[in-house]
Amino acid sequence: MTKKLLIKISKALLLARWKQTLVAAIGVTFSIAMFISLLGFMGGLNNLLDGLMLNRTAHIRLYNDIEPSAKQPVELSEHFKHHYNFVSSVKPKKEQLNIYNSAAIMRNLKKDERVKGVAPKINTQVFFNVGVVDLNGMISGIDVDEESELFLFKDYVVKGNYHDLKTIPNSIILGKGAADKMLAQLGDNITLTTTQGNQFQLKVVGFYQSGIQELDKVQSYASIATAQKLLGESDLYITDIQIKLKDMNLAPAMAREFRRLYKTEAMDIQTANAQFETGSFVRTLISYAVGITLLIVAGFGIYNILNMMIYEKIDSIAILKATGFSGKDVNKIFTSIALSIGAFGGLLGLIFGLVFSLLIDLIPFNTASLPTVTTYPVDYNLYYYIIGAVFSVATTYLAGYFPSRKAATVDPVVIIRGK
Repeated sequence: MTKKLLIKISKALLLARWKQTLVAAIGVTFSIAMFISLLGFMGGLNNLLDGLMLNRTAHIRLYNDIEPSAKQPVELSEHFKHHYNFVSSVKPKKEQLNIYNSAAIMRNLKKDERVKGVAPKINTQVFFNVGVVDLNGMISGIDVDEESELFLFKDYVVKGNYHDLKTIPNSIILGKGAADKMLAQLGDNITLTTTQGNQFQLKVVGFYQSGIQELDKVQSYASIATAQKLLGESDLYITDIQIKLKDMNLAPAMAREFRRLYKTEAMDIQTANAQFETGSFVRTLISYAVGITLLIVAGFGIYNILNMMIYEKIDSIAILKATGFSGKDVNKIFTSIALSIGAFGGLLGLIFGLVFSLLIDLIPFNTASLPTVTTYPVDYNLYYYIIGAVFSVATTYLAGYFPSRKAATVDPVVIIRGK
């Protein structure tokens, strides 16, 4: 039979039970809308959490670590070479924490086409002197421009201007938690003591808030020059080289390469944040599982409706086959009915999914720990909409395929004789 005639018959059967058809379409619409809004919200949440941790973490970090001595001095002696050593207290050897020839290493890294950017850093422990109390703290000396470009440092400075670290000598941006403990205000001078026992005064030019409360109680920032001055070191002193890659997935292999090449420790982001990535993966997996379950439930609804339609229209199917329609034609009729429900419901589901996502994105979300976030996070990834559209068509096709096979096998002689 011609396609035009088959489409006309499908439309007639579809509209004959329009209430059931509408219920099936609403089921698909609701499933797709919930699927998209759920994945969009969970995707936005994962991006937010990734921003708190992964975007502030170097893809590869070069540094020198304090490690225990591999061998005791007695093991190096030829006289005791064949003796058994009972000494078990292996102490760390004295090593410099700064990276040797750091300037040349950074120049070489910037020439690497796989590297997006390089930012030097100095980490040092200090004690903030607040009256008769000493508060434990950590100061990171940073290159302000590189840190802002590669690790979004400026987005976490909630008060003050991050550029003041570069232009004002002996300045500091305090962690919000540390500033609250010290009752510090912008423009105040604070006193701190280094681990070497030297005291310095630094001017507060801003407050930093990462969203991780325990970190903000101890972490503060200064320029590299100020950090070198605190340690009494030269302008070549660098303890960390932070590397941002164009492709984060290359980090483990490149970390091993840089470890051999530059004779330093190299930590890749996957190793440093393995548990965090696992949490993001599990959240995403749960979201997909719930969304796909909704689609499958909608598919069963369409399956039941088509089954009932075939049962009620068994006489019409028998007449169609008696007048020359083949089983294949009947199969196409009911399959097209299912696909029509899926396409119409899926299209509405995509629209309502976008609307729900926009509504979620407008809901206020204010918390002191996340000052840069004002509404609930939503990810408008086109990938979610493509998956929703494909699943709506695939699910409804399968839901209509099996009832249509049943309709195709109807024997018109048996039906007409029974009537």
